Amino acid sequence: MRCLVVEDDPDLRRQLERALLDAGYAVDVASDGEEGHFLGDTEPYDAIILDLGLPVVDGVTILERWRKAGKLVPVLILTARDRWSEKVAGFDAGADDYVTKPFHMEELLARLRALVRRAAGHATPALECGALRLDSRAQRATVDGNPVKLTSHELRLLTYLMHHAGRVIPRSELIEHIYDQDFDRDSNTIEVFVGRLRKKIGQDRISTVRGLGYQLLDPDAPLGV
Repeated sequence: MRCLVVEDDPDLRRQLERALLDAGYAVDVASDGEEGHFLGDTEPYDAIILDLGLPVVDGVTILERWRKAGKLVPVLILTARDRWSEKVAGFDAGADDYVTKPFHMEELLARLRALVRRAAGHATPALECGALRLDSRAQRATVDGNPVKLTSHELRLLTYLMHHAGRVIPRSELIEHIYDQDFDRDSNTIEVFVGRLRKKIGQDRISTVRGLGYQLLDPDAPLGV
């Protein structure tokens, strides 16, 4: 899953980037509103963390522009504790949730996970596809209750497939959502990661739909389910 952080405070921006990377996200960052708006407008993200008090262009204006352009990506806004009016303005502009500064990083990560789950149509923290289960908070996958050891990129790939289980996902979409902006996006690496995942979770759980992409399936489900 891929996240954008738009925050002008360099220390907080680094803390957020580190925490998100540790939580398994691919992360892009922006230090002002102009750069943040450009990235959010041109790159596909699964979630955006947006500070409202930004230089050049403020967060509310950015959010209004994204929503006016039809961008539906979940947005978590950061506001000052004593500025309740910012929260109202943020929600009116199209925010999905907020966290007030200072905040506990675990709370922010929990709210972000909830936004990503809801955007993909999931209500519970644990994602399941037959005997395959993914705990997004613990970053832990199991098959029939047995833990599966995954690298960071394998985990990102599985997380995206689990959020969109049953849908055929083009290779280009996977590339856009599991790598950050600066990563060397060689499309052949997707095939490598899919091959590794198949060995770890079962060869028949990820189907290749020729010319279209990949599909995560429950191999034990009755046909037509």
